[in-house]
Amino acid sequence: MSLKHVLVILLSCYFFAAFSQYNSEFLNFDKTGRSVSVNAEFEMGSNGIYNGLLNKFIFGGKINNNLKDASNNKMSSSSVLGANMNYDVSAFFGRNSKYSYLIGFKDQRIFNSTFTKDFYQLMFYGNKPYLNETKQLGGTNINSLRFQELKIGFIYHKIDSTAKVGASISFIKGQDLFYVKTKAGSSLYTNSDGTELIFDSKFNMAFSDTSRKSNPLAFSGIGASADLFFETPYQSSIGKGSVLTVNANNLGFIHWFDHSVQYSSDSLFVFNGIQINNLVDLKDSTLAYINKDTLIQKLSNARRESFNNNIPANLLIINKITVNQKLAVSTGFRYLFSSNFKPYLFSNLEYKLSKTIVGDLHIGYGGYSRLNVGLTFAYMNDNWYFKIGSNSLQGFIAPKKTFGQGLFFALARKFKN
Repeated sequence: MSLKHVLVILLSCYFFAAFSQYNSEFLNFDKTGRSVSVNAEFEMGSNGIYNGLLNKFIFGGKINNNLKDASNNKMSSSSVLGANMNYDVSAFFGRNSKYSYLIGFKDQRIFNSTFTKDFYQLMFYGNKPYLNETKQLGGTNINSLRFQELKIGFIYHKIDSTAKVGASISFIKGQDLFYVKTKAGSSLYTNSDGTELIFDSKFNMAFSDTSRKSNPLAFSGIGASADLFFETPYQSSIGKGSVLTVNANNLGFIHWFDHSVQYSSDSLFVFNGIQINNLVDLKDSTLAYINKDTLIQKLSNARRESFNNNIPANLLIINKITVNQKLAVSTGFRYLFSSNFKPYLFSNLEYKLSKTIVGDLHIGYGGYSRLNVGLTFAYMNDNWYFKIGSNSLQGFIAPKKTFGQGLFFALARKFKN
């Protein structure tokens, strides 16, 4: 299996899913109140690989040299790639006028990767253009995680008549984990005629129970997480009113059972006397017939044992200023801990188009990608709330020249108080 095939498998699992914004049930409560809702979100981006190339892995199609060269010429020595997807069914309910209860089920997939430019070149061009060169792999890492959670919580929505405080805990079922991290000095060398390949294999790797990863009901680990939410109005000299919102979610961990596998390697592995023209296409090489499991066993120290890993926690801070009855302006900050997500700064311009329809323009920078521009439209009446949008429309409008893409969706049926 080539490096390109590995990326295809890891990225493809993120497409076959639906699309609440910022992965929080509490953020929509101001609009929905007590209700039952379906929410979903998808985001993917890189600061080194253009959307046009990523879309070929998702939707299929030929990857030509122009697509590969465009990203190769733009990226720095180290780049990031990430994707988050979640969907949930949740309900706020209760009879007390001051607080409501929350219950929900959510499925989450989180993918993070940092990779060197040398790693990218080997993956997309193979080693043939780089004969008699050493390609550096140290600093490359991949972390792919999938889990489901049963969530219970509450929101106290009439503190001093206006402020809100919410909290929830989740019981987590871990389904699948794949993790690899290369250390400094990890490299790949191919000699001038392709008859010798030297792999300096300094890496750590971990898998959840490999015998059950293809089963969506797989119970490979158990864990817990918490979500915290706080919202309060405050006096401001700007506009007619201001609201500060702080939301943190996925504060937790997963304990993977002892059928999980960990590998570690710090060895020099030499292939010689074998004609290796191109690692991307091994069908004409003796190397193609080497069993990959045998290769991993020779390269690394494998052991089955339980271990813990932290879930990337999401922090969101938003300051919203209401200018008049139709216009509101928000500024915000978002960060994902235990990931390669860069600090994300953004601003939203919200305009009320009619009594029931609101439009929102989003501009942000950072995260997995770079500049993001998006639009959201929401419809609300006494019985329903509906929202659809994207914070990264550039990925659909000009995929060959932009980084980042995403979609989100929310539909809520309100309860009568």
